[in-house]
Amino acid sequence: MTVDTATRNAEAGERLTAAEAVALYRDAPTALLGRLADQTRARRHPERVVTYIIDRNVNYTNVCVARCSFCAFYRPVGSGDAYVLGFDEIFRKIDETIALGGGQLLLQGGHNPDLPLEWYEDLFRAVKRRYPTFRLHALSPPEVVHISRLSRLPVPAVIDRVVAAGLDSIPGGGAEILVDRVRRLLNCYSKATADEWLDVMRHAHRAGLRTTATMMYGTVETPEERVEHLLRLRELQDETGGFTAFIAWSYQPEHTELGGAEATGVEYLRTLALARLVLDNFDNLQASWVTQGGKVGQLSLAYGANDMGSVMIEENVVRAAGASYCMDEIEIVRNIENAGFVPKRRNMHYEILGGPIFRERQVPRLRALAVARAEGDDHRAPEVDRYAARSAVEKARRGQ
Repeated sequence: MTVDTATRNAEAGERLTAAEAVALYRDAPTALLGRLADQTRARRHPERVVTYIIDRNVNYTNVCVARCSFCAFYRPVGSGDAYVLGFDEIFRKIDETIALGGGQLLLQGGHNPDLPLEWYEDLFRAVKRRYPTFRLHALSPPEVVHISRLSRLPVPAVIDRVVAAGLDSIPGGGAEILVDRVRRLLNCYSKATADEWLDVMRHAHRAGLRTTATMMYGTVETPEERVEHLLRLRELQDETGGFTAFIAWSYQPEHTELGGAEATGVEYLRTLALARLVLDNFDNLQASWVTQGGKVGQLSLAYGANDMGSVMIEENVVRAAGASYCMDEIEIVRNIENAGFVPKRRNMHYEILGGPIFRERQVPRLRALAVARAEGDDHRAPEVDRYAARSAVEKARRGQ
């Protein structure tokens, strides 16, 4: 397979094969990949609108038994700096999000053995009672698998219960690379195999939920495995049509067990462009400024992205691995407009909500992303004690 053949097919808007995608990634000049991706983006989004969402990325617990080798965020059960957020803490975060014009939480966390399905149901119901129109974009597929195992309920039943409690959509976290060879090497195979991740999304789509899809690249995978990941997403999207967007980000190595080096910005742009060419049934590709910074995030708009992602407000996972970029709505809008596009706010379903909030009313500037808790705050969430302990550490603590 030659780059020329693959280029002609991409220019014609034909579906790329695995061999064509690998040839483009391995051998095409970066400028060519960008041109092809930009042409593809323009065919799908000729109006030159670039969207973004105002929401908050809340990690409700850092306790996790999965122990993925690429993660600097998790803490083992019983760790001195482990936490579970209390419901009142989450309510305060929602209030701050609403003040900035947001209407959604991206709620994800570790695989905490002492948080049963009922904890999630009670939290979601409490949020919806207090904020009826606020959206919960929560529980990545591995979290759903974890809850399924704890509750001994099948995945569809877990999804039905959390939807009944208030879940609105599911984020695409935990996909890493959807190839089990890679997942075994990263020690994330046990939290969810590639098939299990895809099956959660299949059941979610069948239940009427929309979800996102992600890829964390730059660890131990080959270019062929990155393409396999994209093809598996494309296949499921053909089947269900339930994905709203795709987001790729580079592995952040600092403070992780795996270590190594971060992929370059050029590699990010090449990966993003390839995703736009391969994922011909995905409407939206997000720019990952939170791992790449604002300027590469802006350049992403010339490499296939049509969305600048989230204002975020808070971030804990990639910060733990050394990345701490921050852009508030004003910065995101400036980057979009300076790249020659029209900025529009959206929701998770990519429905346009309007123009920038800061041009309608005064909102506080965001100079740094917030964290789950202030340093040194080790208070215990009162809700945890409502549920039976499962871990030996928690049982001993209760006994004391």
